[in-house]
Amino acid sequence: MPDPTTPSPFGAAAPAAASFSALQLDARVLSAVAGAGYTDPTPIQLAAIPHVLAGHDLIGLAQTGTGKTAAFMLPILTRLAAAPQARRTRVLVLVPTRELATQIEENVNIYANGLSLRCATVFGGVGERSQINALRAGYEVIVACPGRLLDLMDRRIGDFRNLEHLVLDEADRMLDMGFLPSIRRIVRAMPTQRQTLMFSATLSKDIEALTRDFQRAPKKVEIGVRTNPAATVTQRIYEVPRTAKLSLLGYLLQQSSLAEDMESVLIFTRTKHGADRVARKLETMAIPTGVLHSNRSQPQRQKALANFKAGTVRVLVATDIAARGIDVDGISHVVNYDFPMHTEDYIHRIGRTGRANLSGDAISFVCEDDQGPLRQLERSIGHGLPRARAEGFDYAAAEAADVQNEGMAYRQRPTGRPGGGRNPSATDYRHSRGGGRGRR
Repeated sequence: MPDPTTPSPFGAAAPAAASFSALQLDARVLSAVAGAGYTDPTPIQLAAIPHVLAGHDLIGLAQTGTGKTAAFMLPILTRLAAAPQARRTRVLVLVPTRELATQIEENVNIYANGLSLRCATVFGGVGERSQINALRAGYEVIVACPGRLLDLMDRRIGDFRNLEHLVLDEADRMLDMGFLPSIRRIVRAMPTQRQTLMFSATLSKDIEALTRDFQRAPKKVEIGVRTNPAATVTQRIYEVPRTAKLSLLGYLLQQSSLAEDMESVLIFTRTKHGADRVARKLETMAIPTGVLHSNRSQPQRQKALANFKAGTVRVLVATDIAARGIDVDGISHVVNYDFPMHTEDYIHRIGRTGRANLSGDAISFVCEDDQGPLRQLERSIGHGLPRARAEGFDYAAAEAADVQNEGMAYRQRPTGRPGGGRNPSATDYRHSRGGGRGRR
């Protein structure tokens, strides 16, 4: 197998012109890119593609919606096309979520339209038969979540002896979700002579130090300020009592001056229970709503995303499983119903709107106990976020009404032990940030 770390005939010089044709990509890849409607490469693509073509290991940092998938897949496909080989797995892309795996597979199939290459996904929550068949058949490109892949590898399914390119997409999220032990085992099973790429919108200094275990003398490209959200997103903060959030959300979607523009809205909650509760409330208000979290089956998750993309539902309520890698065109608004605990999560959430240089809006509900994370975010991005108030919304009446409704809902909730029920929020929050890692 050729050593992908040796000098490449493609070279590493940055193109003089900001065009795909100047990037030394395979003609068939260029044709597919043009057919997909791509015009000019994004800054991360311009910066990363020459290094990948040259065979360097790479750390690529850029905000969400800037085209990182094309930044690594277009040059990888070009390298594969330049050295055709018999059926064998040559590329492995590791990702944190099933949705991101499916999205990358769709992109690979577009980019490789003129090439004789096959791509398959490997992740849990669905039957494994087709995944086993793809691994045994030596599909050239495998996009996988670490858990299911490691399970199959432990059963000696799949042959990675000829692997040339290893990609960790959303690398910081995978490590933060507790995938590091699985990733280490997977990497140890890969050939040492390979190209290793890591891409993400954020990469903390501590996690960046871990890349030394996986890469050799990596180049690094960073587009924009890594702690700043996309410049195309208008951000506003609504300070609101926790018990008035549901009413405020309904008001914004139906009666406020913003309602008409809120055409495609992605709402983030901290817990699965919270997502279900918000969705039920919106459905009672005749607002078409989908739900996306790890307690939903894979068909349910796929249907919710498909309906949201098609505009069949106006609102998608999700946990942070949707914060990374979900490429939905035209999301007009992101609403942080529960304010995120970490700056990186905020950046990824609001990055779902304002993609590809389009404008978008991010609305965050901030309660009294969210002030700490809000101050941390504002220090990180270097400026305060504007506060807004919903004109015409009766905060006091909404708080009183939601307190009453919450009390009724709690009394009607099934209990698991005498004298009261479990605390769903505490349990689900533990799974979303610690326990049950890697399964969101």
